[in-house]
Amino acid sequence: MKKALVCLLVMFAITSTLHAQNTKKMTDKLLRHVVLLKFKDASTAADIKKVENAFRQLPSKIKAVKGFEWGTNNSPENINQGFTHCFFVTFKTEKDREEYLPHPAHKAFVDVLTPHLDKVLVIDYWAAQ
Repeated sequence: MKKALVCLLVMFAITSTLHAQNTKKMTDKLLRHVVLLKFKDASTAADIKKVENAFRQLPSKIKAVKGFEWGTNNSPENINQGFTHCFFVTFKTEKDREEYLPHPAHKAFVDVLTPHLDKVLVIDYWAAQ
């Protein structure tokens, strides 16, 4: 009887630990919002710099943004199809993204971007752990 109780307690402890680890992994997931931009041929370096600066300001204006990075293509493969800029925005929840997309600061950024935008590609995904 004691052996059965000890075995049951050990199994409970293991199950509780695994459940806690799985719950932590689920809450640690991050929602990534990847934006690739291709600018119009007529856009000048100053135009593109204005867009870069406007995008870079979004994290300080929208609290739902939990992480941000960006850069320009430097791949030697030459298969970027004209996309030159990648912006990587991180959210903790879909609700955060829902706050970000219609936010006035985001809409103002889109107004700066639109005259210079040839193509955009957006992919959102939950980062696998």
